[in-house]
Amino acid sequence: MRTVLLTGFEPFDQDTVNPSWEAVRLLDGTVQGDARIVARQLPCAFAAAPERLYQLLEEFTPQLVIAVGLGPGRTDIGIERVAININDARIPDNLGYQPIDIAVAEQGPAAYFSTLAIKAMVRALRAAGIPASVSHTAGTFVCNQVFYCLQHALAGSGVRSGFIHVPALPQQAVAAGGPSMALSTQVEGLRLAVVTALNSEHDVQESGGQVC
Repeated sequence: MRTVLLTGFEPFDQDTVNPSWEAVRLLDGTVQGDARIVARQLPCAFAAAPERLYQLLEEFTPQLVIAVGLGPGRTDIGIERVAININDARIPDNLGYQPIDIAVAEQGPAAYFSTLAIKAMVRALRAAGIPASVSHTAGTFVCNQVFYCLQHALAGSGVRSGFIHVPALPQQAVAAGGPSMALSTQVEGLRLAVVTALNSEHDVQESGGQVC
């Protein structure tokens, strides 16, 4: 049986909950076709998240890896296209570290693309009535760092991997009055994303771009 590794983050920036972890943990141990999902939490800290990610890759030797993070202010599930080689934190991480204009990997390339069938995944979610889109920025916080480190670690391995951002939960968005998505919708969206990624060797060719 194949293994799918899903990761989510611990809460950060004074939040008490992080939907990325709440969603992936509900998929932990489930079987999708011939694959079993393993979900694990990552710390929201620049110094600790990559190390934990590498430990998980070694422990589970997965055939598919999708890291998931919270995208505050996002209106839909964002399937990320590219990770960039920069840490530029607007706020300190959970260990109080705030890197500004620091490379993720000094000798690494400027960017890595997702190796998932990102447009097929968006199509599958939309067909199920779940708002989704291709996202062209994973930010410059720990989410982007983990995405970059993941692609860097698996480059040339044949293991497909990428990153997904999920919106805030309704209870998080109440005070700010921003967009949100129910946890049950996020869970089903991630499940469909996994199934589509497992069953899609090649992506579909359709527009997923933006004018600006």
